[in-house]
Amino acid sequence: MGKAIEMSFHEVRPFLGDAFVGMDNYAEVVSSDRFVQAIAQTVTLAAGVTAGSILLGLVLALLVEGQARHLWVVRTAAFLPVVAAMAVVAEVWRMLYYPAENGALNSILGWVGLGPSQFLASEDTALWSVMAVGIWQGAPYNMMIFLAGLAGVDRSLYEAATVDGAGTMRRLWSVTLPALRPVLVILVTLAAIRGLRVFTEVFLLTNGGPNGASEVLMTLIYKLGLERGELGVAAAGSVVLFLATAILTIVTQLVRRRADA
Repeated sequence: MGKAIEMSFHEVRPFLGDAFVGMDNYAEVVSSDRFVQAIAQTVTLAAGVTAGSILLGLVLALLVEGQARHLWVVRTAAFLPVVAAMAVVAEVWRMLYYPAENGALNSILGWVGLGPSQFLASEDTALWSVMAVGIWQGAPYNMMIFLAGLAGVDRSLYEAATVDGAGTMRRLWSVTLPALRPVLVILVTLAAIRGLRVFTEVFLLTNGGPNGASEVLMTLIYKLGLERGELGVAAAGSVVLFLATAILTIVTQLVRRRADA
């Protein structure tokens, strides 16, 4: 980390000696349209994956809670995306998305009367297609954490709410979600950090394309540093990403402490 910070203030020239450039690399990061677009798309992707995977994970947890004897196969199968290698996951989803005319997903769209979509090859859908993969892979992990949280909820609270005439949704809103608040804070923090640092699925599915429509900060840093050799600018981008992650973590913890108080 110290070396990355040092590099961010230099024009890195292997074998020729580094030249100190002060804040020039950071100025390029802030002013570059490409960086701004990548940051905006990173935040969009992180927010979408965080919200989608947590919501889907909660729904899955509520569906299988208390059904370990009967739904253990479902729970095991649902967790497989978490342990599968991202390279394998990306290839499976690539097969689902392509080919455009008769791919699996487009065939399903055809059955309901919708036209074929280019998914990863369209600027309008590439980022959302990658987001769907992130939600699909992150939801089972969140499901398992939610199941652990649900196991600790006092059953007498549900009984008291039922006696008071509370329905299913009212019990969810007034009993389940407040009890899961610490779990939610942890999951939001972890999912948001993973979202900001997303790289593998974007790199394997779209490589930031088409025309930068799915470029995120990590893939841009990779291309600048390892493909174009602009190591100083790439290091500055890495420091910006680190600071954003640190700020997000601090803010989340402050919100948690205020809520607990």
